[in-house]
Amino acid sequence: MALSNNDIFKKLRVALKLRDDDIVEICALVDFKVTKSELGAIFRAEDHPKYMECGDQFLRNFLNGLVIHKRGVMPKKSDGESK
Repeated sequence: MALSNNDIFKKLRVALKLRDDDIVEICALVDFKVTKSELGAIFRAEDHPKYMECGDQFLRNFLNGLVIHKRGVMPKKSDGESK
């Protein structure tokens, strides 16, 4: 059985010891707005009536924000630099 986006998100939250406030701040780094109630719906059990599926865009934005959170903003390359 493959892992769903929800499973991946839950595992990252536990492994990195992130709280809901931390996740909201990480998503804000990439201008992606998320509320604590949305996070609660994503982290619920699949059989719960208020369960929400974590879409690809949601997980992608979180991961992009996590890179900035952990590494910092990537410096801009000047035109003269070789690639």
